[in-house]
Amino acid sequence: MALHVMDEADRCLGCKKPQCREGCPISTPIPDVIRLLKENKLDEAGRLLFENNPLTTVCSLVCNHENQCAGHCIRGKNGEPIHFSAIENYISSTYANKMTAGPAPKNGIRAAIIGSGPAGLTIAVILARYGYDVTIFEEKDKIGGVLRYGIPEFRLPKSVLDDFKYRHIDLKGIKFRPNTHIGGAIGIDDLFRDGYKAIFVGTGVWKPNALHIKGETLGHVHFGINYLNNPDSYSLGERVIVIGAGNAAMDVARTAIRKGVRHLTCFSLTKKVAASHHEFSYAVLEGVQFEYNKAPVEITDEGVIFKDIIENEDGTFTDVPNSETLYPADSVIVSISQGPQNRIVETTTGLTANERGLLVADETGHTSRPGIFASGDVVNGARTVVEAVAHSKIVAESMHEYMQSLIE
Repeated sequence: MALHVMDEADRCLGCKKPQCREGCPISTPIPDVIRLLKENKLDEAGRLLFENNPLTTVCSLVCNHENQCAGHCIRGKNGEPIHFSAIENYISSTYANKMTAGPAPKNGIRAAIIGSGPAGLTIAVILARYGYDVTIFEEKDKIGGVLRYGIPEFRLPKSVLDDFKYRHIDLKGIKFRPNTHIGGAIGIDDLFRDGYKAIFVGTGVWKPNALHIKGETLGHVHFGINYLNNPDSYSLGERVIVIGAGNAAMDVARTAIRKGVRHLTCFSLTKKVAASHHEFSYAVLEGVQFEYNKAPVEITDEGVIFKDIIENEDGTFTDVPNSETLYPADSVIVSISQGPQNRIVETTTGLTANERGLLVADETGHTSRPGIFASGDVVNGARTVVEAVAHSKIVAESMHEYMQSLIE
């Protein structure tokens, strides 16, 4: 690993205007990190990575590198780009083992984080660095949100998240309340009552989008986000149909293959899948089949009836007459994105959501109610991990400014 990483580092041209950094949503200082590594200053390189991105160990594994750092590398114009993800993963995972610093001196101000996904974890770490007394409220039993319950183990090992909790939550003095649903026994107003000066909502999007076609309630039909939450609880059979062809659908398909499904086909509305080329190519390699320009009409006990559709130049679709065909399946998984649960909005006065149920917040995270901030998927809809981290860095600073203004 180390030799390969140094080979990659040696290939870096050290561009004065690094396009790799321009392509990174969180503006990782890639040339500086590589320079420090080549100078045998691994700890300094690691510190730089973590200061810029608290979730650097995660992003090095799950980012869409082909469209970001590697996709913008100048070397990729006429050859193979620098694979900074391998360099980042090596540095961050190695340096993480040395991170044993205790918590910052507390400033006596409480901040609440609702949800421990990418956005919530980022803000918790940044606020803890400032000395705030941070408590994370998580509906599930462990930290991670979509990182743990929506990304398969083969893409993001749970050990990475467990190590993150130890080094960034436990050692930093951040309190963690698992199995705690805000909007149930405890509400937003209870948090303000108990002295929390700012509250961050980062509850993600866990409500599956439905097809709303006949047969969707049958016993062999499941939703992708639910399946990824705990795949071992499902008995899918040998032949499975996945409706959807985005990155989440690729995670579903590749997980099902690993769990023993022998024949799996993803159905796409368009003639090109929505997933990244990287994820699509792995799915093909692992045996996933694809059908294009197919729209589901009805789900039956025997499988799914699809009709053929034609894509028009204006982006609309035209049905092909008399093209309905039954495709057999033991199980059907619907994976066409997700929306928010809305329980916090429904139980909190003064908090506004849009027509999609997403929280309304400005570019710095302020919601319609003072003291409540939001970012991540619950504001923007399903996005990438690094986009959530990048925006949450801005929101964390906004929360810091807000809480400081209360004591001035």
